[in-house]
Parts: sequence; structure tokens; C-alpha cells
Amino acid sequence: MRLVLSWLREFVDVGASAEGIAETLGLRGFEVAAVEPLDDGDAVIDFEITANRPDCLSVLGLAREVATAYDLPITLPSADGTARVRLAAIATGSSDRLGVTIEDEELCPRYAAAVAEVTVGSSPAWLVSRLQAAGVRPISSIVDITNYVNLEIGQPMHAFDLARLAGAEIRVRRAKPGETITTLDGIERKLEPDMLVIADRDRAQAVAGVMGGAASEVSSATRLVAFESAYFKPASVRRTSKRLGLKTEASSRFERGADPGAQVVALQRAIALMEQVGAGRVVGAIIDRAPRVAEPKRLHLRRERLARLLGATVPDAQVERILRGLGLGVSASADGWDVVAPTVRVDLLREADLVEEVGRHFGFDKLPATFPVMTQVAPAPDARIPRDQLVRRVLTAAGLSEAVTFGFIEAQAAEVFKGTQSSQSTQSNDSSAVSAVSAFDRTIRIANPLSGKFDTLRPSLLPGLVDAVAHNRRHGRRDVRLFEIGTRFAPEGETRGVAAAWTGGMGDHWSRAAREVDFFDAKGIAEHVCDVLGVPVRFEPALDAFLVAGQAAAIVVAEGPERGARIGVAGQLTPAIADARGLPRPDRVVVAELSLDRLWRARVAKSDATRPLARHPFVVRDLSIVVSDVLPAAIIRGTIQAAGRDLPAPLASVSFFDRYQGKGVPDGAVSVSVRLTFQAEDRTLTDAEVQHGVDAILAALVREHRAVQR
Repeated sequence: MRLVLSWLREFVDVGASAEGIAETLGLRGFEVAAVEPLDDGDAVIDFEITANRPDCLSVLGLAREVATAYDLPITLPSADGTARVRLAAIATGSSDRLGVTIEDEELCPRYAAAVAEVTVGSSPAWLVSRLQAAGVRPISSIVDITNYVNLEIGQPMHAFDLARLAGAEIRVRRAKPGETITTLDGIERKLEPDMLVIADRDRAQAVAGVMGGAASEVSSATRLVAFESAYFKPASVRRTSKRLGLKTEASSRFERGADPGAQVVALQRAIALMEQVGAGRVVGAIIDRAPRVAEPKRLHLRRERLARLLGATVPDAQVERILRGLGLGVSASADGWDVVAPTVRVDLLREADLVEEVGRHFGFDKLPATFPVMTQVAPAPDARIPRDQLVRRVLTAAGLSEAVTFGFIEAQAAEVFKGTQSSQSTQSNDSSAVSAVSAFDRTIRIANPLSGKFDTLRPSLLPGLVDAVAHNRRHGRRDVRLFEIGTRFAPEGETRGVAAAWTGGMGDHWSRAAREVDFFDAKGIAEHVCDVLGVPVRFEPALDAFLVAGQAAAIVVAEGPERGARIGVAGQLTPAIADARGLPRPDRVVVAELSLDRLWRARVAKSDATRPLARHPFVVRDLSIVVSDVLPAAIIRGTIQAAGRDLPAPLASVSFFDRYQGKGVPDGAVSVSVRLTFQAEDRTLTDAEVQHGVDAILAALVREHRAVQR
């Protein structure tokens, strides 16, 4: 709202400068965007008005605030000649020139109109300069008057060319199926049946509360106009404005809540301006259709409640001065005040709102710093908070940086990544891959999105995280390692997850050559988080569409009550998706995502018992076998560990140290080398015991997987 200083002084004789007024109102909760001096010595203060204060989208509304802040009287518009802002002394009644019918009283509780004979021309210089200073383009005398009243009083108005209204009547109704209208901006718009329109006998002539139609636009040839001043239901205007993509000065006021009692006053002010500038004269009375009369709100403010919420005692005289200065009716009661809030103050709904008004103008800087009175013991902290903090420390220590991305994403990204919350694993001891099919594959669309880029609630943390990696890469960073802890959304409810995305190299180090990040880095990060939270897991091949086949693993709980549940995924992002998300070629991106909620439920109690170091030597045997190239190493490990139980020579550990395909190995097969470590706690093992163990393990591999020893 751009407030012109000279315009303000027509209501309040305030001698302060524009800078002083801006500072004073800034201390009372108003955000000042700019103070701009004008060439004629005037000035403009640009206020950012919050959505709950539509009354301050007018000069009169801000004048009430200034008058209260400076303890000055305010001169309200009147018809008796005592005020600088004059109203025309025109009474309400009927008119033989125009008929008005409200067909939808729910969406339009009040509609007022007046007919005037006019001569359309240019507005005087003073009116033009004020409109321009307020950021409104002058058009013609009649249109300028409606815009002037809107800015001055806060009541949007519209003027119809009466000769272009079929039947000389106005009907306030909902749009008919398939009905269209060409608005003042020259665009034909399709209306929906729940949209309110202002129509004549035959067709819609304006979109109620948003914009007028071109068919009844006032022009230089107009001789009779019908002024409109109405109140429309805020939700209806908001919905219509959004669907049509139209944001106007009128809609911004109506959708926040205009004054349902200002319609006739606005017409009286428009008629007075029209007479003042010589643009025409009113014909007949003002038509006022008000099937539902808005009543002022009656509230009660308790003295004790005021002191308790503010933490300070405000003198009674100050309370009454502030409330009366803001235009409220005040009468004393035994425990405080009975207050009548005028219809213009749509934000005053309860006692706490009155406390805020008193606090603002009494001065928040005068309130002492006090602790609130504790009436009950504080609840125990949520167990998820320390859990998330632990995961955050672990990943930060691992060299990753935390990112925070939007919970809203585009539908295309949601479709690509939606399978990462899969809740069940396929139990398997063979090479079957685990698919990401689950109830979580259904995404949640936003009914009223801010834009096409934010039309879906994220089912996974990965879309935003991958976009953050791409953003960093485009800005020159080579090694990008990000993680995020956040909420994911599905029709079944919300889940808490942690995800990581990594691209670039591992960095130069004297102990090894530099290399590019790969699948095993993502696997290691996920494994580390699971280990810290005390969840034993295993990795199985996965078929998630966004991951490279053969470089994707489902993370499955290995032990405990949640055994077999899929709790996450790790792998390399497919090049096609990397390209689509804007990552430079040929970047390799590895990702991992875990369900923190399922991890927390799958924890297995760890023993604090320690074991002494073995006193007897260990024996190592290497075993090379040829198996199918689609057989996962984890299954081979499981077979070896199962066969190694209850052997004379205890199997201490199993590790893979080589994998070979090529000359000497059949097609479709792979040579895998395994290092077996045997060790007993009570004796030194003999060669015969160790060899018996190796033979038993080899026999199990041959039996289970048709392995061939090399």
C-alpha cells in the first residue's frame, strides 16, 4: 500500500515527516518497504500490509493507525461540510433506471449501486498526481474516481456503461455452464459454475470482485453509468482469482476481507468526487440490496488477561484511548471493557486480538522481559530429536554437508523417485532382485500449488537432494557430498528419512590414487548409519528404475523383529535422470536413502561385553571358485558362514579379495576369490582341522551354487 502523505493529512493533522511516520508505524507492527519523496514536496510511504489487515489497504485505515500512534483526532468523511473528505448526501431507495437482483446471497451478502449522468473526460491534475503516486494508472474521470475511492476508503468499485446492460438490470449470480466473458484486459475467459458474476439480463458483464467485462466498459461515448459497490465472500473471490490467473487491486482487497458496511459510503464518496471534478451528477437514489446485514463484533477484554498476556499493567486510560483511537466502541465493565469492533476490522475475532492492539500502540519496547508462568511440567523431549542429531553428527563426520530442500516438488520428479519408501523386501536366497513396489508408490498432488515446480508432496528426499547437487555442480564445485534429514509423504502418512547424494572424486591422498565416487561409497554411508543405530542389515540387488542395474542395492534388516523389511536403497543414479536433473556430463552420482522410522524400530540391543584378544594364532586359506555372474556376493558369504558353523576349526571371518571375468572363465560365469580365516580361542589349529573346514565350505558351495574350484 503506497500512502501519499498529503492524502493522509486530509484525515489526520499530523506534522511529522514521512520518515517519522514510517518509523512510528514500524514500531507498531507495520513493515515499511520504502519512503519516496516527490517533486512537489509531497512524499510516499510504501507499506507491506499483512494478509490479516485488509483495513490498512486504504488511506483511511492507515490514518486510524497514525491518529492513534500520535494521539491525534481523526476527521472521518461526512456529508455535513465539516470534513475535508466530503460525502454526497444521497439517501438509499429505489431507481427506475436500474434493477438490481441478488440471486446468490451466500457469495454476495450486499450489493449497492447508483446511476449517474456523466461526461467522460480527463481527471484534474491533483487527482491524477495522487493516483500516480499511489501506483495507479489514470484512465478517465469516471474510472479514476472508482480507483480513488478504492484507495481512499478501501472499498473496490466498478462502473458499467448503463446503455450496454441488456434490460437495464444487474443480476448477481453464479456463472452458467460453459459461459465465457472477455475481461477488460481483452482476454476471453471461460467461467466455471461456482464463480460469481455480475450479469445483465442476457450475459455476464463482470467477474465479481476481480475484473469487469469489456462489453460494458466505460468509454468517451458513455452518457449513463451504473456505479457498483458490493461485498463478496472472500473465499469465492480468492478461488476465482486463482483459477483465472487474475490478480487485481479489487481482488486483493476482497479476498482478504473488505468492510461489509462500507458500500453506501463508497458510493456517496464517488458521487461527491464526480460532482467536485465536474464529471457528472447522480440520478435518483442509491440502490442498496442487503439481505444479510453484517453486525459489528462484540468482544470482552479482561484487565487481568491483558496484564497476563503482555506481562505489564497498562493504565485504563491508555487502554481506552488506544481502542477508541482505532475506531472501536469501548465501555467499562467490572473486570475490564466491553468492546464493539466495527465491520472494517475483520481481524478482531477474540480477546487476544484486542490485547495485541493495546500492546502495539502502548509499545512493545515498554514491556519488561519476563518468563512465562509454568503451569505444568515440560513434556519429555521427542526421542526422534536425539536420533536425528546422532545421524546428523555421523554424516557430517563422514564428510557430507547438510542440505535443506523443499517438501514440494514437481510431479515428474515424484514419479521417478517414488519407489524409495518400499516397505517390504522379497525374501530370497537366490539372485532374484528386490523391486521397489509398494503402497508408497502413490504420490500426493497439491490442490492449489504455487507453481508447476511445486505441485506434489515429495515421496522421497532424493529429488530435492539431487537437484541441490546439480546446482552446486553448475556453480563450479567438483566434489559435492550432501545429505538431508526430513519428512516424506504418502497417502498412508508421513515418514522420517535420511538421504545422501554424492558426486565427484574421493580426493587426492598420498596413500592411494584419486578415484571417482562409486556404488560402494553410497553403500558404505548407508551401512555406517545402520551400524551406529544398531541395526544389522544385508544388501540385496534392487530394480529401482532410477538406479543403474547392477549398481543398486536394497537395504534389508538382517536380524530382529523387523527381519526382512526393506528400509532403504543405495546405488548409482541413472545417466538419463542425471541429465534430466541438470547434472553436467559425464558426472557419476551415487545416492542412498533410509527410513529413520523403520531403522529406529529395527534396533537390536548391543552387548557391552568385551572379548579378550585371542592367544592362539589364526590360519588363512584362500579359495577361488567359478560361479554364475548374477550370483550376489552376499549370498556366497551367507552360504560360507552357514557351512562354517560347528566346524572343528572355527571360522573367524570371510572376505572377498578378487573378482575376475575373461580368458579361462566361461561366459556367464565369474571367478571369485575368498579369504577364509580360521581361529580357535583355546588351542592352535592343526592343518587337518583347517583343511576339513575348507573342504566342508567348498562342498556347500558346490551343492548350493554349483561352484567349481579353480
